[in-house]
Amino acid sequence: MKKTIYSLVAIAFLATVAGCSAKDDTEKKIDRLISKMTLHEKVGQMNQLSGGEWLAEAVEKGEVGSILNCTDPAELNRIQRIAVEKSRLGIPLLIARDVIHGFKTIFPIPLGLAATFDPELVEKGARIAAVEASANGIRWTFSPMLDIARDPRWGRIAEGSGEDPYLDAMMGAAMVRGYQGNGDSTSVAACIKHFVGYGAAEGGRDYNTTEITERSLRNIYFPAFKAGVDAGAMTLMTSFNANDGIPSTGNKWLVKDVLRDEWGFGGIVVTDWNSAGEMIAHGFASDLKEATEEALDAGVDMDMMSYGYISFIEELVKEKKISEKQVDNAVRNILRLKFKLGLFDNPYIDEARAGETLYAPEHLEAAKQSAIEGAVLLKNDGVLPLKDVRTLLVTGPLADAPYEQLGTWAFDGDETHTVTPLEALKKDFNVIYEPGTEYSRDKSTALVARARSAAARVDAAVVFVGEEAILSGEAHSLSDLNLQGAQSELIAAVKQSCKKVIVVVMAGRPLTIGRDLENCDAMLYSFHPGTMGGEAIAELLEGKAVPSGKSPVTFLKTAGQAPMYYNHFNTGRPNNGSETLLDDIPLKAGQTSLGCTSYYLDSGYGPLFPFGYGLSYTTFDYSNLDIDKSSYSAKDTVRVSVDLKNTGEYDATEVVQLYVRDLVGSVVRPVKELKGFQRVELKAGETKAVTFALPVADLAFWTAGNDYSVEPGDFQLWVAGDSATGDPVSFSVK
Repeated sequence: MKKTIYSLVAIAFLATVAGCSAKDDTEKKIDRLISKMTLHEKVGQMNQLSGGEWLAEAVEKGEVGSILNCTDPAELNRIQRIAVEKSRLGIPLLIARDVIHGFKTIFPIPLGLAATFDPELVEKGARIAAVEASANGIRWTFSPMLDIARDPRWGRIAEGSGEDPYLDAMMGAAMVRGYQGNGDSTSVAACIKHFVGYGAAEGGRDYNTTEITERSLRNIYFPAFKAGVDAGAMTLMTSFNANDGIPSTGNKWLVKDVLRDEWGFGGIVVTDWNSAGEMIAHGFASDLKEATEEALDAGVDMDMMSYGYISFIEELVKEKKISEKQVDNAVRNILRLKFKLGLFDNPYIDEARAGETLYAPEHLEAAKQSAIEGAVLLKNDGVLPLKDVRTLLVTGPLADAPYEQLGTWAFDGDETHTVTPLEALKKDFNVIYEPGTEYSRDKSTALVARARSAAARVDAAVVFVGEEAILSGEAHSLSDLNLQGAQSELIAAVKQSCKKVIVVVMAGRPLTIGRDLENCDAMLYSFHPGTMGGEAIAELLEGKAVPSGKSPVTFLKTAGQAPMYYNHFNTGRPNNGSETLLDDIPLKAGQTSLGCTSYYLDSGYGPLFPFGYGLSYTTFDYSNLDIDKSSYSAKDTVRVSVDLKNTGEYDATEVVQLYVRDLVGSVVRPVKELKGFQRVELKAGETKAVTFALPVADLAFWTAGNDYSVEPGDFQLWVAGDSATGDPVSFSVK
């Protein structure tokens, strides 16, 4: 036994020594390479370009370190040969691309992936994306986006995991692990973005200003980025916005003090597209030369498409405004990544591999499962799953829109591989198809009458509505979140003629669908579901799969409620449920008290649907919530148990959610915070004991004393199916 122990210790020691030796050897190679480089060649490594006729010449001169937006393996090999075989030092290029929710096999948009509450499945999806992208030569993706988004008017809400720091951190870390894999030739460097606060853009308008305090940054906006760093993210991107008057790309405190010094991040920091140059428009720099100085001085290693670094760094070094040591540090980070990805050993692409990899059956199956788990059932008055239905009306602009269902940021998705709901449903039903409207923004009602007439001849109708892909994503913000065009009129018309109306929404954000809920018997919400969305939705409608998705965002009643989110602070006058609404106000003023609390006269206080909400074809009962003791120290773990019973007729999965509240703090604390979740499978009638282990250390926050600590005091804890239900148990921390 002792020999075995000694052998294991020896193996571990040798492995550690070998790892350190390999690391030291790489650093020596980097130092030797830097010593051979001219200042111009160093700056070239810091320059990322998006191609052009002059690219080959610039690569041969050593003026480019990375290129983006080229996905043709043959062309990439041609350019890479110029870098490796014709440039003076033979340093390979790093090829980048926005691979956001799949490369060719398109998964649900990240907001839809977050609705799965399934980090393992999300990690698998990112791994598949990396395998497909790397087969085409892409070794760096600008994903995951970790911006907390609490305003659905912001178009890029589609690209992240929603409003909650814990869920965002879990999903972001999973994607980092999936992209980067185990370091082989299929590994793609993840880029956590956008650092930081971009999702809080004022008015939900993209690129807009933010005003976030340091405490809010540390408690709400930093945690997911810290989780991404801890998961090993190789790169990070600065954000477009200015916060507290300082653009992220020129913010020394963010990049140097927090990211580098506090968190120990040693990877590449890259600008967003021309975000260095945009500091001129912000009024933070007078010209591109000054913007370059600000960005490099902040600690940004690589410039994406402003041409500032390649144009002005050498001049700034000569003027002693920046040092060559700063340049060397940036180049060292860039070269280290290229070594980690194995580009010096194998810079070229096996051009035959792509054809063998793309759209592999297991990739399509994972995409379908992701779309199944990410669909959220918002309403069901007993019409789903579809039973005793032979003839089905399929209508709506998203029923057969193969490109639109891929969603935003699907540059490389091929719509000819998309399975639409119409195509999938035809396999099992006698389908009558009427488009209803030509596209989501179509205001014409010319086709509505035909859909209404057809609805009278069927057993049930499914209306597919939502958004075209172009209506969400970067620069695609909206002030009106209702269904566009004549879609609501189509739903209402179909309901006039058919007793069973199901609405399926495919969109890039949570829309304000309250008026549409009144005109349907069931509603399934599928954030743009990707390549296999049609098959996934068909299986859910037919009952071959049971909905389990939970909303990663709050659904609003009206856009005027934005921003609204579950983990808010209480006011000094919180709502109490007895407030007078607009329709109940008497004609003569002064005859009643409106209730002096925090709410809207016209929409009340609460949302349409809370964070974490989602129905099933079965029902679940939570009982016997218990914790192992009532008082804990800061080093303890709270052990939680609850009995979960499937009280319905279908085998199903429930996402069990754990929330806490710190009742009194040195600063105001949220009314609830997600601290854990589990996907629990139960057969019909089955009961399982679900347990959580919550480290008390996870209750830490940035206190009034400006440190992360757990303050003693009283807490409440909930285990429930969403953020708005359940009865709490109490405990204290001493």
